[in-house]
Amino acid sequence: MKSDVIKIDSRGNGFRDAISQTGKTAVFTGLDANESLDLQLLTEEMLSLVRSVTGEVEASFWIESENKAFELHLTTQTVMDKEKREQLIASSTSRKNEAATGFLGKLRDKLEEAMTAKAEHPENDFPDELLSDLPHGVLGEQEWDGYERSILQTVADQVKIGIRGDNVEVIIVKRFG
Repeated sequence: MKSDVIKIDSRGNGFRDAISQTGKTAVFTGLDANESLDLQLLTEEMLSLVRSVTGEVEASFWIESENKAFELHLTTQTVMDKEKREQLIASSTSRKNEAATGFLGKLRDKLEEAMTAKAEHPENDFPDELLSDLPHGVLGEQEWDGYERSILQTVADQVKIGIRGDNVEVIIVKRFG
């Protein structure tokens, strides 16, 4: 069974719909309360991971299920840089780009990786004298803590990340029972 496709954006639109769709799918497939909560947690953390890493998000989310085996899918586009690419790949179970299959796919992946721009951090362009006066570096600068990645890798059976150009596909696999 494939659920409805939910459109999600960085303003939070669609987030509740995705959680609701996950709950409906859990009920339809006969999951118990704890299994349903696990599935909803995976949905929340997946959406949060993509938003944390890529920033602006316009994504599509859906669920595919058969019996008590689930695949949570999310696809989005982002302006890819080396830092985003590394963080996304590090979030996958295999630590590999799932879109790089076969000889040509692996070759394309290596070329895209080589051509990906280094992340720009204009907030780090402050003079050293000024930075030394600040107690914790640049004000407002927050480093991603990887909390979502940790939750996903603990609760999910498998996390797949596929990157082809600026297109990102995240698939979370969870089997119950």
